[in-house]
This record gives sequence, C-alpha cells and structure tokens, in this order.
Amino acid sequence: MGGTFLLLLPFSTKSGHISLVDALFTATSGVCVTGLIVQDTATYFTPFGQTVILILFQLGGLGIMTFSTLILLVAGKRISIKDRIIIQQGFHHGAPKDFKSLIKNIFLYALTLEAAGTLSLFLRWQKDFPWQKALSYSVFHSISALCNAGFSLFSRSFISYRSDTWINITLFLLIILGGLGFLALQEMKEAFSGVLRRRKTRISLHTKLVLTLTSFLVVFSFVLFLAIEWNHSLKMFTLKEKIFSSIFQVVTPRTAGFNTMDLNSLSFSAVLLLIMLMFIGASSGSTGGGVKTSTIGVILGFLKSKITARDSVNLFRRTLPLESVMKAFTVITLAICVIFFSSFILLLTQPVASMKEALFEVFSAFSTVGLSLGITPKLSSLGKIVIILTMYIGRIGPLTLLYAFSRQKAYGRFEYVEETVMIG
Repeated sequence: MGGTFLLLLPFSTKSGHISLVDALFTATSGVCVTGLIVQDTATYFTPFGQTVILILFQLGGLGIMTFSTLILLVAGKRISIKDRIIIQQGFHHGAPKDFKSLIKNIFLYALTLEAAGTLSLFLRWQKDFPWQKALSYSVFHSISALCNAGFSLFSRSFISYRSDTWINITLFLLIILGGLGFLALQEMKEAFSGVLRRRKTRISLHTKLVLTLTSFLVVFSFVLFLAIEWNHSLKMFTLKEKIFSSIFQVVTPRTAGFNTMDLNSLSFSAVLLLIMLMFIGASSGSTGGGVKTSTIGVILGFLKSKITARDSVNLFRRTLPLESVMKAFTVITLAICVIFFSSFILLLTQPVASMKEALFEVFSAFSTVGLSLGITPKLSSLGKIVIILTMYIGRIGPLTLLYAFSRQKAYGRFEYVEETVMIG
C-alpha cells in the first residue's frame, strides 16, 4: 500500500493525477516484479515516480522480508527462528547454518551483478545520451533485468536495440543470472573456484536440474522460434536481427518482460510457445516467477519413471522423495486452476478481448512476466483488479496461498477402506 500511496502523490506523475486502481496496479506490478503497465512508465511518470517503481521491483525481486531482515541485522536486532526458516527455505534448500552469511551473500550477488550491468549499459548508452540520463537509464534497466521485472524507460521497450550486440548480450546475461536463483549462483561460483584450485566441488541436484533445463529451454526455444517466425514476423529482418530477436523473445518470457519486436506480429504457434515459457518461468529461489524449472524437472522425472517402469523417481543418479513429487504436482494443479479461473473472469469483464489476448495476459500476470499483446491499458477497473490478484498470487506462489488457508493439523486419526476409481 505504501507504493500505491507514493504513486498517488501529485509529483509522481507528469499530469499530477493517477487513478487509485492504476496506482495500485502499477505498485503491485512493481513489487511482484511483473512489468505489466496501464500507464507508460517512460512518459506518464516523473523521475520521482520512476524511482518509486524502481524501489518497488528491487524490493520485490530480492524479497521484502529479506530486506527487512537485513535492516534488523544491521540494527543489531534478533531475528525469530520462524523468519529464519522462511527466508532460508526461499533461497537455499539445505538451510545453511550461517544465516547472516546467507543474507549477506544474497545482497552481494545482487548488487555486484546490478553494478556490472549498470556499467555495461552505461558504456553503451553514454554514446547516445547525456551522461546523467545514460546513468539513470543504466541503473533502472540493470535492476529491472536482474530482478526480471520488465519495466522499461523506453516506450517501445528495446525494439530500437534489436540488432545492438552490446545491449542484447548484457540483458541476456542479467535476465538469465537473475532467473537461476541464489543457490545455483553460489554453487556455480564454488565450482569455478574449485576448478581454479584444482579441487573437486559437489553440485547439488537442484543446481544440476536448473542449469540443464534452463540451457535446454533457451536453445530449444530459440531454434523453434526462429524456424516458426523465419518467413513470418522475422521475414524483413536481417540475419543478425533474426538471431538476436529470436533469442531475446525466448529469454524474456521466462519472467523478464522486455521485447525487441511487436508481439502482435507473431503467429499463433509462436504466441503459444511464449505462453509455455511464461508458465515454466524461472528457477526456485530466483527473482523470477512461473511454476519454476525445478518443478517441471520433477514432473518430467516422474513421467520418465513411469515409462521405465520404476517405482522411484530418479534424476542425475539421485532419488527424489515422494514429498517433492507431490509438491510439484500440487503446484502445477493450483497454477492451472488459478490461470483458468482468472482467464474466465477476465473474458467476462473484457468481452472485446480475444481468447489469445486474455490467456496471454493472465499467463503473463501469473508468471510475473510483463509481456502483453496490448490489452493492459484497455482493461476495465474490474479487469485490472483480476490481473492485480493474479500477479499477487503468482508472486507469493499458489502453494504458499494454499498453506495459508489450510489446516495445520488433521482432525482425528482414522482411515477409510480403500477403493479404486478408473483413471484415464
């Protein structure tokens, strides 16, 4: 609510006025690192309003509780055991013993990568803009890319830079690194240090799964997108533009939200591909959303076990506990239910929207991506509220929401007689 209040202030917008629903929508989109906008960030908001939005997606990217904990640690306050467990489980499956080091490393990685991204973008943009403007653009977009927020100070996103090698590579790296998650970054650093010291380092199953699926999704989706759109939306592009645009369009749906081409020019099959990528999203413990790559990996592992007639689910010579498999199926089921219900309500409130536009909008909101086929500014107040709730649920996670409203303990200890039903 604090972000909404700040955006309602007269000096946050150039017109001096913004509706309550639009302010709430923008604040929610910022703190949920989504990037969907009902008002153009570049032209509608003042530098103060843009700074508020930047702070919101920086807080949302690393987690409000993580920031609160850092402040308490700096102030010398004690952190409750419950809060420690919540933060540790959100960033590290093994719950490291040194809690202070965990918080310190999270901010160290984020600030280092954001600073490197800012420097890289500044070196390019100082050729196009005065140094003050180049610096502000660099800071804003570096944080937005690493936090997978999708907010941009360019009204047409990065369409003007579709063939710019420097900008494309910088954004690719920031988006992918931000979407890998803290644990994967930590173990990649340790593995690299181990190679330099000629010492073997163990990589966890989680990191192996995340790196494998992320690499596969990027490469496979790039080739597929390029093949689908070669003689369609990419027809008039140069070879360099075709390659960069294809990579960019399959990297950013993994919850980043930037674009270098008009998404309305894409074929239905390409749009469906982007919807699939948005649904999968980034990785657990990262700044991105979606159902997460590790969840999809567990589902694929389960299907493989059934095909090979094995009772256990095995990945990379490790056996997954049944609890992880059940949790993965629960996340997928809840996500589909939320998306279906939100799409249904949105179509009721926006009768002029097509099925493709509504589904794309809801998938983008739930997976905190920020891409749109152009209907966001045209949404009615009720339609905006639907998207606000969808962004919120997508950011906190459907599983967290389920736990919040479920019983902590079962009533009574009893079991009924088993009886089977027909499946499939």
